[in-house]
Amino acid sequence: MKPMIWHPEPKDAEVGQYLKHVNHAPYFTIFMVVAIAFCLMTAMLVAGSI
Repeated sequence: MKPMIWHPEPKDAEVGQYLKHVNHAPYFTIFMVVAIAFCLMTAMLVAGSI
């Protein structure tokens, strides 16, 4: 049975750097989708009130 205490392994730092580099949220895409949806809703409201 393995001991319950975790000790960092040599490859852990390399894996951590890789995950920081690759694993990020697409903030720009999320912002653009929200901005376009807001503009479309505003345009529909303005066109509907004419």
